[in-house]
Amino acid sequence: MNPFQEDKNIVPISSSFYKKYYNDNHKRHLILGINPGRFGAGLTGIPFTDPKRLIANCGIEFTGKLAHEPSSVFVYEVIEAFGGEEAFYNRFYIHSICPLGFTSLGKNNKEVNYNYYDSKELTHSVLDFIIANIQKQIGFGIHADICYCFGTGKNEKFLLEINNQFGFFKKIIALEHPRYIMQYKSKSKEEYITKYLSAFNQAT
Repeated sequence: MNPFQEDKNIVPISSSFYKKYYNDNHKRHLILGINPGRFGAGLTGIPFTDPKRLIANCGIEFTGKLAHEPSSVFVYEVIEAFGGEEAFYNRFYIHSICPLGFTSLGKNNKEVNYNYYDSKELTHSVLDFIIANIQKQIGFGIHADICYCFGTGKNEKFLLEINNQFGFFKKIIALEHPRYIMQYKSKSKEEYITKYLSAFNQAT
């Protein structure tokens, strides 16, 4: 998935978002997800921001499909608890280990998200791209003391491996992925929001 090539409206939409929250020279801490999902960044070009959150929370118009992504819902609840969009984005920059999203055909030939680590062949083919992407994000003006990782399983393992090799960050703090929380731990959502806030407060 590459919404920037698939929809001519995505560049001006995402540009509005980044100009609104990042038009300064402040350093920020990096948060890395897995890769874009079909109903979030796969549509808006903005990690963990689905069209509904883009309109309602960020005040930015979106002309495409008004999709709903559970991960985006959780992230914006965390952002609200943190103090709102301006306060959060002033301190953090969210991206993905692999900025391109992938899909495959699941049961009944239904399109489903496919992660960069779901096959060794795919991981190998995008490895150089991933490394270059992280180096580029750091070059934007990122604090290198702490990096946050959304995903305490394969995403964390992969990030730790390449970080040990390339020394991007001094410390990586992994948090349960928003999708996992919404799908399997929704009754404990408030506890996870508190956990997220506690982790983010370690970034000074």
